[in-house]
This record gives sequence, C-alpha cells and structure tokens, in this order.
Amino acid sequence: MKKSAALLAIMALAATPALAAQQGGFVDPNAPAASVKQGGFSGGDVVTVKQAQGMKDDSWATIRGKIEKRTGDEDYLFRDATGAMTVEIDHKRWEGQTVSPKDTVELTGELDRDDNAIEMDVKQVKKIQ
Repeated sequence: MKKSAALLAIMALAATPALAAQQGGFVDPNAPAASVKQGGFSGGDVVTVKQAQGMKDDSWATIRGKIEKRTGDEDYLFRDATGAMTVEIDHKRWEGQTVSPKDTVELTGELDRDDNAIEMDVKQVKKIQ
C-alpha cells in the first residue's frame, strides 16, 4: 500500500511541470512569430543603467526601461535614458507576460561583473502599464 501511495505521489510531482506550462516572453517584431519564449519576479529602489554599471559584482538592483532586442537564447539588450546593458532572462521569469520593444519594463536581479562588462541576471520581469 505504501509503495502505491509513493508511486502515485512521484507521478503527480512529475506531471506538475507539464501542467504549469506558461505563455509569454519577449516579442521581437523583426523575428518570426514562432520565436516567442516561455514567460517571470519586484523590489528595491529603481536605479539607472549608468548607476548599475557602477555597482559592485553580485549587487541586487531594479532597472526600468525597454528591452530592445534578443541577442541570444536568454540574453537581451536593455536600454534606459542613461545607457544600455545586457540582461539575462530565464524563460520561466516571464511568468506569462508578453513584452515588446515598445513596452516599459522593470527588471530586478543580480549584477554580474566581468572585466569591464556588466550584465544583470534577471529574477523578476514586471511590465509597467
């Protein structure tokens, strides 16, 4: 009896990701419609890209601006009035939201500094209305 209950619990846990499939992601108007990826997490004071570029490695920040384009599988070019930076957004972080270059977003995540380049590992994407 215990084996049956354990097997049933394992099967239920294995099926959960399929049931939780999400929609959304970044919509590049220059890309084919089939390239939309799966859909994202808020907090802290909003800083500019220029301010974020001066912050220490592994700092947490929130930035507000626009995602201009996809530059890799999970990499995007983000821009605000002060500059641009690369942001990495895992597919699950979109949380069903669809975002285009016309939309203003607020991204929260951890800054990753390598040599002179800085990138944000995004933990939350929030579309601003």
